[in-house]
Amino acid sequence: MSKFHSIQSSIPRFEQDGLRHVTVKSEALKQRADMSVFLPDAPERDLPLVILLHGIYSSHWGWASCAGAHLTAARMITEGKVPPMVLAMPSDGLWGDGSGYFSHHGKDFDRWIVEEVPAAAREAGAPVSDRSPRFIAGLSMGGFGALSLGARFGEDFHAISAHSSVTDLRELDKVVEESLLSEGCPEEKVDILQTILTNRNTLPPMRFDCGLDDHLLDANRELHRSLQAEGVEHIYQEFPGGHEWVYWERHFVDTLCFFGDRLR
Repeated sequence: MSKFHSIQSSIPRFEQDGLRHVTVKSEALKQRADMSVFLPDAPERDLPLVILLHGIYSSHWGWASCAGAHLTAARMITEGKVPPMVLAMPSDGLWGDGSGYFSHHGKDFDRWIVEEVPAAAREAGAPVSDRSPRFIAGLSMGGFGALSLGARFGEDFHAISAHSSVTDLRELDKVVEESLLSEGCPEEKVDILQTILTNRNTLPPMRFDCGLDDHLLDANRELHRSLQAEGVEHIYQEFPGGHEWVYWERHFVDTLCFFGDRLR
């Protein structure tokens, strides 16, 4: 029995490069929601599932159409650098300029990602199941989402990776048209450091990185220093580049390698 009132998928003979597009009626969002799914050319079942979260102003197509995430994954699988894995690239829920990936204004954006996206991927034909290892990653606002959801739902994920992350929703709120925080929000959901510290006992392995020319570099460095001071194990890296798709395309490789290492 389907988890959704309705689900519609692209027709396989028109799909390219293993990319499938899916629309479901989301109970968590009380509306339709979209995602793109990369299906690797592999005979195995119960494959690992990687959930990729986009940033503000974007949607489910961002990771594939702006960073070629599915092409990078296919190449690395073919080269034997990572095991076969499914990529689920959902919309954030399409609220305002960006949902922030937490519940507000009557919509359960976190449940959409954590519960419904894996179910939608499975019902759309992805070779995943409840036994599949799950990973979460994101960029910018999606980096915030990956760190936040990965920490708050640590028992559901094998590892977390984040690129160029927003680390405090109050900073994001300054650049979006519709306030994410107009209804109020507890500190442990606004500030990613507090989220991680609140959930440190169930925190999965975690890495994050930022470009040397990124306007979020100072905030990511501060998060790194604070986690070090608190004794929270993590990997932090800096690379040349800014807050841009070419940076995320290049360093998605680091995310896949980090996740692949957790499976060996």
